[in-house]
Amino acid sequence: MKVITITGNKPMELNIRNEKDHRIFFIKEALKQRLLSLIDDGLEWVIVSGQMGVELWAAQVVIDLREDYNIQLGIFPPFLEYESRWPDIYQELFLEIKEQADYYQPLYEEVYKAPYQLINKDHWLIDKTEGCLILADEEYPGSTGYMLDKLKKAASESNYSIIFITPEDLEEVVRSYQDSIDGYS
Repeated sequence: MKVITITGNKPMELNIRNEKDHRIFFIKEALKQRLLSLIDDGLEWVIVSGQMGVELWAAQVVIDLREDYNIQLGIFPPFLEYESRWPDIYQELFLEIKEQADYYQPLYEEVYKAPYQLINKDHWLIDKTEGCLILADEEYPGSTGYMLDKLKKAASESNYSIIFITPEDLEEVVRSYQDSIDGYS
């Protein structure tokens, strides 16, 4: 795959209340591990809408990986001022990432009008990519359930790839990290 999208839960769905939550480190580490594997297999672009939570954290990981790898980041929010109703910390993070993206373009050159903008954003991301890296619990997907339904449909109708990062994968990242720290003790 040369182009993927990444999505996942919003912070509140993960019970993350602020950007200093230690669990974000492990989420980013899991994203980084999967992205490195995909880069080794030829990944060139990651495109996201820039939704707060997993998408913004993934964008940060891609920006960090650009220092050592030939990977690019595209941000395609569904409409103008996408971030305007988010908490200040996520608005600031979105604007920071927007400035560092290799490409930025809202899909609709207007502010929010109706749910069709969000629905069409999901379809657009799927149409422009070969696969999706999704961090979610498939049994309790939260807001990612809407995108997950579309991803599963795309996978059943074509060779679209869905790569999950599950709660168990996150637990493994935490265990590996703890084992590496214990090795230094």
